[in-house]
Amino acid sequence: MPESTPAPAAAPASTEAQSPARANRKERVGEVISNKMTKTIVVRVQRRFPHPRFKKVVTQFNKLYAHDEKSEARIGDRVRIQECRPLSKTKRWRLVEVVERNAEAAPVNA
Repeated sequence: MPESTPAPAAAPASTEAQSPARANRKERVGEVISNKMTKTIVVRVQRRFPHPRFKKVVTQFNKLYAHDEKSEARIGDRVRIQECRPLSKTKRWRLVEVVERNAEAAPVNA
């Protein structure tokens, strides 16, 4: 009696279907405060929340380092960043898109 082996399962078409953790990565919107490093930007993210005891609305800022592959973000731009695997000692975010360009920034003559 011949034994039949099960057919190999087909691989998922996209990486999002492969890993459920990729679908719910954190996203933040913030302002670029530095782009002096190669392929890295520093983004200041604002968070507003009521103080647990005094109930006054408090504003807190975080500085996050993000990977900018094409060096498209400039100082003053509003950008959307997404959580990703550690890319270096401090970089754990990557640039998704530039939401709004800084109109006051002078064009670079290089």
